[in-house]
Amino acid sequence: MWVRERVHDWSLALRAGAAAVAAVVAFAGCSSVMPGALDGGGATGDQPVTGAGPGVTADSVKVVFVGVDLKATASVTGFKTADAGDPARQVKALETWVNANGGVAGRKMVAVYRDYEAADDSPAAEERLCNQVTQDDKAFAVVLTGQFQSNARPCYASRRTLVLDATLVANDQTTFTKLAPYLWSASYPDYDEFVRAFLGSLEQQQYFAGKTKAGVVAADTPTNRSAYERLAVPELKRLNVTPAVAWIDTTDLGTLNAGLNQAAVDFRAKGVDRVFFLGGARMASFFLTVAAAQSFTARYALSSFDNPSFLVNNPATIPKEGLEGAVGIGFNPSQDVPDSAYPFPGTDAERACLKVYEADGQKFATRENARVAFPYCDAALLLQAGARDLGADLNAAAWSKAARALGTGFSPATGFAGLLGPGRFSAANGYRPLAYDGGCGCFAYQGEEVPFAAR
Repeated sequence: MWVRERVHDWSLALRAGAAAVAAVVAFAGCSSVMPGALDGGGATGDQPVTGAGPGVTADSVKVVFVGVDLKATASVTGFKTADAGDPARQVKALETWVNANGGVAGRKMVAVYRDYEAADDSPAAEERLCNQVTQDDKAFAVVLTGQFQSNARPCYASRRTLVLDATLVANDQTTFTKLAPYLWSASYPDYDEFVRAFLGSLEQQQYFAGKTKAGVVAADTPTNRSAYERLAVPELKRLNVTPAVAWIDTTDLGTLNAGLNQAAVDFRAKGVDRVFFLGGARMASFFLTVAAAQSFTARYALSSFDNPSFLVNNPATIPKEGLEGAVGIGFNPSQDVPDSAYPFPGTDAERACLKVYEADGQKFATRENARVAFPYCDAALLLQAGARDLGADLNAAAWSKAARALGTGFSPATGFAGLLGPGRFSAANGYRPLAYDGGCGCFAYQGEEVPFAAR
């Protein structure tokens, strides 16, 4: 059984915020579907490790793949984005492959594809989606892409539904632990590990050399504030750099633009010429546009959270000169660099996922074309790998214990190396330094892969 809804491009949820300020009206319908906080409670306590979880029968297990529909918005704004193929068909291909290769704990995976309308995003809409997945679909697991409201993940955890988060959102160790054993990421890093790696790499790239102050554009969310206070402030103090932080209310485009405009004015007044971002793609995209309008220039530090590919693919909205000298780190090649800067396919995990889709006749001309297919594949294969020996005891707690035992045996196609183990909820464990290359007008990796955590 397989349910197909509308075709989507979930990565547009990250790209949508990058339009010029002049396109604010066009964005009004999708303003809230962008990186944000996970604030909710949802503490789950000890969970049984025997017996079957919701959505599990003797011969099947239901998994819902959620996508975000932003095609109408893209057509209005004129965004340039590589074709991501047919995600609904990609889900079907994963279902077919998984079931032909042992299923999930010996059961057939029943894949349901659900489309989520970005223009309707709100806490109420997230609650409705959660109800659909947990009550109507009665899913064992859900693959989330683009759900950013604070009530989303706690809702699934409270319903004992395993979440395989395929969204570029700031999930830190506190959030993972609070929602354990239900929240996991097969593709992206723990946010705490990211912040440490980001600032450490900037130091190594001499980004702060000779500077005593830096601007920080940060989403005003509990996760971001915690990461800033616990990790960024001490590191900047060690480097003798005084931060000027602009906390941006990302509730809607009105608050976003007001905050970013004020940040540019304040940074210019304070003589800040180094600016980095914490909290998500839309802030960097909008800020570069706003800064140009305010005649403010700086050397920027970016990451995969800021979607470097979008920044270079849309020169009409993102001033090219603003990217000169930009550095950072990348952990998501499909939205970091072109294939000319990092050959495609580049890892065994990429090749394995491509084979899954090729068996269904689906091919991807470039890595960016596979930016939706790879996170879906990561989630499906991690689910299968963790469930391999569970038998009758297919539940979130038992699966979590088994998934951690995979160690380095699972690597995401979306990124580089993988690492699972005690206390880990994210499988991603690799990044590479990143820098803008004026010669190709693109970002390119600098140096070798670096682990987020010790193996």
